[in-house]
Amino acid sequence: MGDKANAHSGAAGRATAADQPASVRNVVLVGHSGSGKTTLVEALALTAGAVNRAGRVEDGGTVSDYDEIEHRQQRSVQLSLVPVEWGGYKINLLDTPGYADFVGELRAGLRAADAALFVVSASDGVDGSTRMVWDECAAVGMPRAIVVTHLESARADFEEMTRICAQAFGGDDPDAVLPLYLPLRGPQTPDGHAPVTGLIGLLSQKLFDYASGEREASEPVEGQLPLIEEARNRLIEGIISESEDETLMDRYLGGEQVEVGTLIEDLERAVARGVFFPVLAAAPAAEGARAGLGTVELLELITGGFPTPLERQAPRVTTVDGEPRELKLCDPDGPLVAEVVKTSSDPYVGRVSLVRVFSGTLRPDETVHVSGHGLADRGHEDHDVDERIGALSAPFGKQQRALTHCIAGDLACVAKLSRAETGDTLSAKDDPLLMEPWEMPDPLLPLAIQAHSKADEDKLSQGLSRLVAEDPTMRLEHNQDTHQVVLWCLGEAHADVALERLRTRYGVQVDVVPHKVSLRETFAGRSAGRGRHVKQSGGHGQFAICEIEVEPLPGGSGIEFVDKVVGGAVPRQFIPSVEKGIRAQAAKGVAASHPLIDVRVTLLDGKAHSVDSSDAAFQTAGALALREAAADATIHLLEPVAEVSVLVGDDYVGAVMSDLSGRRGRVLGTEQTSGGRTLVRAEVPEIEIGRYAVDLRSLSHGTARFSRTYARHEPMPAQIAERIREEVGSAS
Repeated sequence: MGDKANAHSGAAGRATAADQPASVRNVVLVGHSGSGKTTLVEALALTAGAVNRAGRVEDGGTVSDYDEIEHRQQRSVQLSLVPVEWGGYKINLLDTPGYADFVGELRAGLRAADAALFVVSASDGVDGSTRMVWDECAAVGMPRAIVVTHLESARADFEEMTRICAQAFGGDDPDAVLPLYLPLRGPQTPDGHAPVTGLIGLLSQKLFDYASGEREASEPVEGQLPLIEEARNRLIEGIISESEDETLMDRYLGGEQVEVGTLIEDLERAVARGVFFPVLAAAPAAEGARAGLGTVELLELITGGFPTPLERQAPRVTTVDGEPRELKLCDPDGPLVAEVVKTSSDPYVGRVSLVRVFSGTLRPDETVHVSGHGLADRGHEDHDVDERIGALSAPFGKQQRALTHCIAGDLACVAKLSRAETGDTLSAKDDPLLMEPWEMPDPLLPLAIQAHSKADEDKLSQGLSRLVAEDPTMRLEHNQDTHQVVLWCLGEAHADVALERLRTRYGVQVDVVPHKVSLRETFAGRSAGRGRHVKQSGGHGQFAICEIEVEPLPGGSGIEFVDKVVGGAVPRQFIPSVEKGIRAQAAKGVAASHPLIDVRVTLLDGKAHSVDSSDAAFQTAGALALREAAADATIHLLEPVAEVSVLVGDDYVGAVMSDLSGRRGRVLGTEQTSGGRTLVRAEVPEIEIGRYAVDLRSLSHGTARFSRTYARHEPMPAQIAERIREEVGSAS
C-alpha cells in the first residue's frame, strides 16, 4: 500500500480487456449525496493517467457524471463505470448516486463489485442511510474501506472524523476501523486555515508530500514521530489482532519489533477478508497537479488490499427450470454466466447493457441465451430468448472503447441486446442458466400520469416499457379500477428523473394527475328493490320485471346471487340474465361509481311476457332493481387498508407511531430488532399513505424503511366518504 517501498507508477493506459481475473479489481464507491464520490473517481482516474489535468477524458467530458440530467440536477442519478489501469491492474470504479431515491443504482453497484469504498465528508459526517448500506455490506461480508474527503473545509477534523467512523461502523470492535495515514497541514493562510498538504504513513513512518503537485516521499523531521506514536501503536495492535499468526500478538506485547512488511501483508489479508476497515484521506488535485492527495495510497489499497474476483462467492445459479448448478469460482474457461447490472439507452447506439461476467468469457458477435425471471410484479415479464451479442466496450465518459473480450470477473458494456433487461442472466445458448436476482427496494411512491396529447399517447406505451426495462426499482401499473397509468417510484427525485427521461429520451410529454385508490361500496343493511323495464315502440317490445332483496355479507365475500323464484314467475332461461345485469351494475357502482362488493342479492319474484321478454330486458331490469334497492339504503364507501411495517431507529419510534396515528392508523405492535432499530407494524388506510415514502424519509432523516401489503377494504369515515361523493357529483 502507500507504505510499501516500491510505490506503483501512475502509468497512463486505455481501459483494455483484462487477461486474468487476478488482475481485476471491482470497487463500488458509496456515500451520501455531496460526499465527493464523483470528484474522487475523477481524481483517481487522473492519478492513473486516464484523464488529463482538467479531469476530462481525451475526447472531452468528465468520466462519471456525463448524463445531461445529472448536469441539470447537479448530482449523480445513475450508476457509472470508470475503468482505469494502474500498476498492471485493471480497476473498475463504480460511482453510485448518494441520494436515497436512487438506491436501486447503488444495489446494482454492490452486485457488480467485490469491495466498497465508503466516502464520507469531513464537514458533514456519517448519515443514517450510509450506516444502513454499511450494514448491508457487512451482512454479505463485503470488504470495505473508508475515505475521508473535503479536508479543505475549515471545519474539517480528520481525527474527529476517524473517531466518528469507528463509532458508526466499528460496532462491537471500534479498533477494526483505524487510519493508515494522518494528514499533514501546511502553514496557516490569512484566514487562519491550515490546508492539508501531505500524509504520514503510520506503518512506514514516512512522509508523502503533495504540496508540489507531485507525490514526494521523505523521512519525517525531528519531533514528528512522537505525534503519531499512539495512533501507530493502535493500528499495529488492530492489525495483529486480525492476524492469522496467533503468536504475533504475544511476541509484539513481549517487546519484539514486527517487520513493516509482515504488518502490511497481515493488513492486506484482513482487509480482503472484510474484518479490518482502514480509514484514508483524499482530496482532488490542485490545478496543474498530477495527483490528488491520497489517491496513490488509495490505488495501492485497492490493488493490494481489496480482493480479486477469484475470492468472491458467486451468486446462486440454477438452470432455467430451477435445478441448482454448481460453478467453479470465476473461471474464464468455464460455462458462460453473466448478469446485466444496468441498462441504459444511447441516442446513437441504442440500448447498452452493463454486464458483470461471473464465469466464462464473453465475446462479440456470439449468440447467448438471455433469461429474465422473478420481476413480473414490476412489469417485467419472464422471458427466455436467444440474442446475438453486439460490440463489447469499456465506457469512459460518453465514449465507448472497443474490447476484444470480457473474462470472468470483469465488467463490460454490450450493445444492442434488445430483449435483455436489468437483472437478466446471459449464458450459453446450449446451456441456459439463471442467476438468483439481487434484492431490490419496493417502489412505494405512486405517480399517476396521462399523455399530454394524442401524439404523446401513441408513444407513451413504448416509452414506459423502455423506462421500466432500464430500472427494475420502478413498477408500471395499469389500474383496472381507477383506469389510471401509475408509475411506482422510490421518491420524488426518482419520479422527476423518470418524467425527464420520458421527455428527453423518448419524446413523450405526460401530465401528472392526482393518484386514486381503489374504493368499493357495500350495503349497510337489508334493502329491497323492484326493477321494471317495460317499453312498447312497435313490433316486439321489451318487458321484464324482477324483485330482489339485498343484504350485506362479511368482508371478502364478493357478490353472491341467490334464486328464490317460485312458480315460474321469471322463466328459468332469464334468471342468468337477471344475475348478469345485477353483476354488471355492481361493477359500475350504485352510489359513487365504485364497484359494489360483499352483498347477497336474492331474486324473489318477477314477471315476464311470452313475446316481449328477452335476455337484454331482464339484464336491464336486474340493474334497475339493484339501483332502486341502493336508493333506499345506506351505502358504505369502503377504502383499502394496508398493513404497514416500518423499520426505524429507536430514536424515531415515537415520532413514527404518532405520525401513523395521525393518518388514521392502528398500531398493531412493535418488535425490537438488531442494530438499535424497531419494527413498527400498523394498519393504515391507503388513501393516507400516498406520499408516505417521502414523509417517512423526512421524519426519520432517511434512516427508516417501510413495506406495505393490502389487508382488506373497510368502511370509510362518514365525513370523508361524503366529501368523495360530492367530488364525484361535481365531476359528473
